[in-house]
Amino acid sequence: MMRALILGGITDASLLAAEIARAGIDAVYSYGGRTRAPADQPLPTRIGGFGGVSGLADYVRREGITHVIDATHPFAAEMSRNAVEACAETGTPLVALERAPWTRGPGDNWIEVGDVNAAGAALPEAPTSVFLGIGRQHIAPFATRPQHTYTLRFVDPPEAPLPFAADVIVSRGPFTLDGELEMMRRRGIAWIVARNSGGDGARAKIDAARMLGLPVIMISRPRLPERLRVESVTEVMQWLDHRTCLGA
Repeated sequence: MMRALILGGITDASLLAAEIARAGIDAVYSYGGRTRAPADQPLPTRIGGFGGVSGLADYVRREGITHVIDATHPFAAEMSRNAVEACAETGTPLVALERAPWTRGPGDNWIEVGDVNAAGAALPEAPTSVFLGIGRQHIAPFATRPQHTYTLRFVDPPEAPLPFAADVIVSRGPFTLDGELEMMRRRGIAWIVARNSGGDGARAKIDAARMLGLPVIMISRPRLPERLRVESVTEVMQWLDHRTCLGA
């Protein structure tokens, strides 16, 4: 009997949970625990880490998980690597629901960098106004560039003091183009730092930057192990149906 584990994090994971619930598939939705008030799901949920590869493998065995769907954020590299290793150890089929990255288009002024440290180094020396659209776990490197005026946006209010002075917006996406344009104009944003998350939910800031002629420091995705990868909820459901037909 099928019992799926969704490793959630992106908007598409919630859409997948709804489809799996409608299909009557036994499944568990796992949140990483970074968001204090995660969105409700139509499936049983768990919150928190597993304790590395061995912990995830133990959970898969203990809970009778037959299929794992990695629908974490494209930058949740540790969890994705752990999923590959744990599924290999337990012989559990794995698929990654990974939206396509954004690509540079006409009018985009991107500075592409390999990681968040390189993003901080790519900012100009002269003081400027910067929007960091990268999540609270990744802001520490910008403490070395305190001359800038920073605007941050988090899902939850920060629980601890930030490593540098910043204006914090507490808001949950998806965000609209009009809203991003208004935010950037009102705050006088001159530079944007973003991770190449892909998808539609966070794209508005990239489109707004293009319309305003602003430079974007775009952080490339981390390298991940080879695994079966699809880009849509429909493809995941087809994979589950195919695996069911195979008896796997």
